Amino acid sequence: MAVRNPWKTLRSRVAYENAWLRVREDEVLRPDGQPGIYGVVEIRPSIGVLAFNDKGEIAIVGQWRYALGRYTYEIVRGGSAEGETDMLSVARRELREETGFEARRWEDLGSVDVCNGVTTDVQHLFVARELHFVGVDQDPVEEIVTAWRPFEQAVEMAINGEIREVCSVAAILKYSRHGS
Repeated sequence: MAVRNPWKTLRSRVAYENAWLRVREDEVLRPDGQPGIYGVVEIRPSIGVLAFNDKGEIAIVGQWRYALGRYTYEIVRGGSAEGETDMLSVARRELREETGFEARRWEDLGSVDVCNGVTTDVQHLFVARELHFVGVDQDPVEEIVTAWRPFEQAVEMAINGEIREVCSVAAILKYSRHGS
């Protein structure tokens, strides 16, 4: 089915940019034909990893999230660097950085659009198994604690709001329904 874009971009300008994101402001003609402004937060693709140990537990990482001003629990997550296109390589790096583990077996769990009304972020989800510890190498801006939880407990955490980060919830619930 062909889908027509009802928006017309007249001009774009970068309003703000740093190492992690760029904010673009577009002058547009809206679907109703009227002029408007649309702000877009451009974020490079990111990853989420459901990392299973040999007991069938998954890695739940806890960290302070500055933007929210609170501590959160989530799966292993991270963003790609400029020019990176191999999301499995990004997932391998983030798993090693955040938990100190590498995985011998990987499965693609698909991807999800993150807040697609205002951002370009697409998060690619993976399952990692057959883990072996190689040592933690966290980024200097991270202070992450890893805990291992039975998968069903992680599902319950996603349902009851202990895990609220959207990609973590999506990955956990998606795997709970279609996992292997």
